[in-house]
Amino acid sequence: MSYFYKNLSIWLIIGLVGLLLLNYLKQPPADITYIRYNEFLQKVEEGHLSTVTIKGSHISWVTSDNKIYRTIVPPPSKALPLLLKKNINIEVQEERRPHWFLKTFLSWVPFILLFIFWFFFMRTSGSGGGGGNRAMAFGKSRAQLIDTENPEVTFRDVAGVDEAKEEVAEIVDFLKNPDKFTDAGARIPAGVLLYGDPGTGKTLLARAIAGEAGVPFFSISGSNFVEMYVGIGASRVRDLFKEGKKKAPCIIFIDEIDAVGRHRSAGGGAGNDEREQTLNQLLVEMDGFEANDHVIVIAATNRQDILDPALLRPGRFDRQVMVPLPDVAGREKILKVHARKIKAGPDVDWSIIARGTPGFSGAQLANMINEAALLTTRAGRSTIDMAILEEAKDKVMMGAERRSLIITEKEKEITAYHEAGHALVAWMLPDSDPVHKVTIIPRGKALGLTMQLPEHDRYSQDRAYLFASLCTLLGGRLAEEAVFNNVTTGAGNDIERVSDIARRMVCEWGMSDKIGPVTFRPSDPLNGQPGQIFSEQTARIIDAEVNNLISSASATVRQILSEHRAVLDSIARTLLEKETIDRNEINQIVRQHGAKNA
Repeated sequence: MSYFYKNLSIWLIIGLVGLLLLNYLKQPPADITYIRYNEFLQKVEEGHLSTVTIKGSHISWVTSDNKIYRTIVPPPSKALPLLLKKNINIEVQEERRPHWFLKTFLSWVPFILLFIFWFFFMRTSGSGGGGGNRAMAFGKSRAQLIDTENPEVTFRDVAGVDEAKEEVAEIVDFLKNPDKFTDAGARIPAGVLLYGDPGTGKTLLARAIAGEAGVPFFSISGSNFVEMYVGIGASRVRDLFKEGKKKAPCIIFIDEIDAVGRHRSAGGGAGNDEREQTLNQLLVEMDGFEANDHVIVIAATNRQDILDPALLRPGRFDRQVMVPLPDVAGREKILKVHARKIKAGPDVDWSIIARGTPGFSGAQLANMINEAALLTTRAGRSTIDMAILEEAKDKVMMGAERRSLIITEKEKEITAYHEAGHALVAWMLPDSDPVHKVTIIPRGKALGLTMQLPEHDRYSQDRAYLFASLCTLLGGRLAEEAVFNNVTTGAGNDIERVSDIARRMVCEWGMSDKIGPVTFRPSDPLNGQPGQIFSEQTARIIDAEVNNLISSASATVRQILSEHRAVLDSIARTLLEKETIDRNEINQIVRQHGAKNA
């Protein structure tokens, strides 16, 4: 229907333009010259006219040089007797005058068309969800009202975040049975803030709350409040809560609230800018003079640390729920939820896949399942087996294979020794994560990769583990140096990560004996976090400690490479032959040379 209205408005514009053109074409030709009535009488007296045409009150004639002249004759006129007296040929034409109704209607047609066009334009533009497209309604809320009668997502579809589900289950219970809480004197939280890493399921959890509660659910992004015109965002906040109060009890969900709720002292803008006014209005609506007992605000963000303190205080976001990365049991549950949509083979063991994906978020696991389904379809098969899931996991973790990339044999050999250095050092250090797979097939931007998988989920890192990480990262570059007596740019990312880990060990985690448990955090003006001021002498000590850590790790790596040079060569030759080797093959190579873990 909106398409019909849109086309109708276009045809109305075309009709209006056509009418104006027709009116313009009906005007008298530009070569007609009007003269005064007394001049006309004078020409008749002097005998300059031979033939005239009378049409209504107009008398026109054509001269010998084909010029047209016209005059307007007043009603009581002596022109006709004078023309008859001078024997001038007279041609009389009937003047057709339109009916008074038609004349009146035609004079009002442009205004009628303009009104019809305005009416249809406002009707079609006002039919958008939330009024976001209305030309005259910039201050209206852009929130979408989600259908909760036929929910697509419920708590059954959310896995791996059991504690977060328990926290928000009270919200659902209150919306269904508010009397149970009010009789006990309890007050439901005015706001619930869901925060955590990207992809952990914050928005999915909010959709599940809407599906379980069965109440009106308004969904909007924080960026939809802010416009270039000051005051528009605040007006949209007022309109959103006004609509929410009409449909109470209800839920208002604000996704990515950090777009509007950033700390007001950060960013350096003026105090009256659009974002700050929008935030101020949100603060008033959540906990002002008017009570919003049955309007619950749920917000999601990845950056809780930059939100304004006034937004996080009790009375506004009373409850702050962390949605963490899932552990191994949570990952298995998430995989089984997504497995409902695919056909998995009998050899698929979701517990093995869960153990092999540490640090994966729910979004990454969903992406892995989707990649496996795509690979299965590409292979012309109907069921997903374990091998395809492993291939999909490698693609998500390391990137797609770039077998079409042509590299020289020399570069291939350097890459093989580089990855062999990583693998050997990681294998020989007991505090390092176990090596899972090594490949020299280019993936993403890397010419080769060494994948390590921890045996269990790691929530804290000790000094021995971090030192082993430094050694493993330096293993590739030092292997190139030991074998070819030269280095390449392939270790650029390794060096960057080594520098970052070593500096954080000294400046943030208190792992330096000389510095001690003191934090030296750099300033972050964008987030309003000033850095700590320290002297040049302290800066020199920090640099020396960072260099000592890296030098100590380099010495350890050189010793491992020197003592196990035969293992390094064997791993590199196997990589050149097979391009990809796994943990079992590395274990066989190490055993053949009688090497043991350090």
